[in-house]
Amino acid sequence: MTAETKPPAACLIGWPAAHSRSPLIHHYWLRTLGIAGGYVIEAVPPDEFRDFVFRLSLRGFVGANVTLPHKEQALTLSKPDARARAVGAANTLWYQDGELRSTNTDIEGFINNLDVCAPGWDRAEDALVLGAGGSSRAVVFGLIERGIKRVHLANRTLDRARALADQFGAEVHPLAWDGIDEVLPRAGLLVNTTSLGMHGQPALDIDLALLPPRAVVADLVYVPLETPLLAAARARGLPVADGLGMLLHQAVRGFELWFGRRPQVTAELRALVEADLKKV
Repeated sequence: MTAETKPPAACLIGWPAAHSRSPLIHHYWLRTLGIAGGYVIEAVPPDEFRDFVFRLSLRGFVGANVTLPHKEQALTLSKPDARARAVGAANTLWYQDGELRSTNTDIEGFINNLDVCAPGWDRAEDALVLGAGGSSRAVVFGLIERGIKRVHLANRTLDRARALADQFGAEVHPLAWDGIDEVLPRAGLLVNTTSLGMHGQPALDIDLALLPPRAVVADLVYVPLETPLLAAARARGLPVADGLGMLLHQAVRGFELWFGRRPQVTAELRALVEADLKKV
């Protein structure tokens, strides 16, 4: 079989190449949609990343996912869209008209997961976002794009929250960590973008009783599947959106760009990834 007739393949580029669920997700879609294609993990150290990306198509790839620590460099080596520029990092690469393009699908992964898990969440006027890292940038961009009027951004280092607020404008209000309780009573949406609550990390200590009765709670952490924050929200009867849902939804657009079909996030796929996570 010649290079021209080989089935299209994409890859995940990271260093170290930790156990990722991306191959499981994309192989499921390739199989269920009947598409001849492949998806592999490529462990690429930082000093080799530039060469790897420049030779991506020569290596037989139609595109790639990019994970730590390469997301910022991927932005500079490609033509980024508005989303990747706003977040300052790219997690998806593809070719269009012979040019390497990039985007950040964390934004639509977060927003689309909220739409599925908590329809009508965007009626909230105030959102409270915890953390000011890369994931927070994607969340804040998505919330502003969706029309949320005020995004309160709390971070233990207030200067980082201020810097992010300066980047996004008047809708974003930086907040000291000890000011969280003051905002909770009017937050229609609470989003945790920190590692608090993750396996091996301290729990997120927040009094959810202060939230309005119909507030939505989202957590980007997906190991464990149900964080203490989400468990407390469910106990209050609040709608929740978990990190696994975001992981699945953020993979949709990359697959569509590489293989030409838009896949669906199904209950079967979620169960498959859940079972794999439980092996950890």
